[in-house]
This record gives sequence, C-alpha cells and structure tokens, in this order.
Amino acid sequence: MTELRVVLAEDHYLVREGTRRLLEASGEIGVVAAVGTADDLLDAARRLRPDVVVTDIRMPGSPDLVRPGMEGIDAAHRIRAASQDIGVVVLSQFADALFALDLFRDGTEGRAYLLKDRVGDIDELLGAIRSVATGGSVIDPKVVEGLLAKRGVRDSPPPAELTPRELDVLREMAHGLSNGGIARALHLSISAIEKHVNSIFMKLALENSPDTHRRVAAVIAYLGPR
Repeated sequence: MTELRVVLAEDHYLVREGTRRLLEASGEIGVVAAVGTADDLLDAARRLRPDVVVTDIRMPGSPDLVRPGMEGIDAAHRIRAASQDIGVVVLSQFADALFALDLFRDGTEGRAYLLKDRVGDIDELLGAIRSVATGGSVIDPKVVEGLLAKRGVRDSPPPAELTPRELDVLREMAHGLSNGGIARALHLSISAIEKHVNSIFMKLALENSPDTHRRVAAVIAYLGPR
C-alpha cells in the first residue's frame, strides 16, 4: 500500500506530536511536515504538495492571510483554490454547524470536518483522510445530529420536504455509509435505498457533477441555514 503524504497543522506541540505518531503508526500515512501556524501550513502545502492536509481549526496566523479563529478553514480554502489535488481535513472542537458550512461553502469535494475527539479514534480519522484524498467528503456525525435537531424544530418547512424515510436515509448518508451500509442499517433493500437517495437528490436539486460530492451536499443543502 502506498503511503499517503500528509501535512499536519496544530499549534499545541504535544497534540501535534501525538497525532503525528498515531498517523504514522497506522502504516498508511507519512507525515511530511508538522507545523504550528497557518502561515507555515500554507508554505508547506505549497512546497511539498501533500496528498492531504490535516489542520486544527484555530492556530496562529497572519491577519492578512486568515480570519482570527478561522485560520484552519481559511487555510483549507486557500490550499484547495491553489490545488484541487490536495484534500483537507479540518479538526475542530466546535460542533456548531456554521463552522462546517463555512468549510463547504465553495463545494464539498476533497473536504472533511471532524470534531477533535475523532483523533482518538484513528480509524475515523484515517477514513476521513482516505476519503478526501480521492475527492470525497466527510462531515462529523455529531454536527449532523445537531443540524437534525435544529431542523426538527423549525416552523417553516423547505419547498421540497423530505419524507421521514428519506430523512432516515439522509442521516445515515451523513454518517458516511454507502448505499449497502444504509440498507443494512435500515433493514431495506439496496434498490429501495437507491430510489430514496435519487429522490433526495432530485428534491434538493443536486445535479450529478464531478465538482460536487452529492451525498455531503445533500446534508448541507437540507440541514444548513435557510
């Protein structure tokens, strides 16, 4: 198996080194640089052209380059704008969906938003890294659950309301399950899941585009601010 080349950005030294060791111990990741500022992250991404960048959402950075408190997301936008071949995983302590939606504002391809406690679950972190390396997208299930809770108490439904079953499918979709995985979780046939997924895409007007990961886009389009 070819190692994925990763640049890691985290301003706390012990967290940075602990995460680096976890990633490298997997045998799937080669950390080509571990940096502590947004400026150094942007420089390393430009020079080393890794497969994936894993960055904390907040770290020191020049105000002319990044917004205070959003350094990791702003760096991710700059990296993706400069090279569509580099995937980005943003690690955050904030379950507030507004941060995740900011990351996905220009598209979903090659982007992931995970809560920092996922670092302790190396399989989840590795899954996100593998996904963005191939153009996929991941949004943390806890963020999705928060969106679902807020969505449930809204008074005005969207024009194309999803059925309860479609909402079940959307929830599992947001957790990163394939159609087969959703079918097993909901005890339905794969063909039934495919019909529900296509209905979700149609109702949310999500076209099949190479620049859009429709499964994550569906979560954002339906559950995001209105």
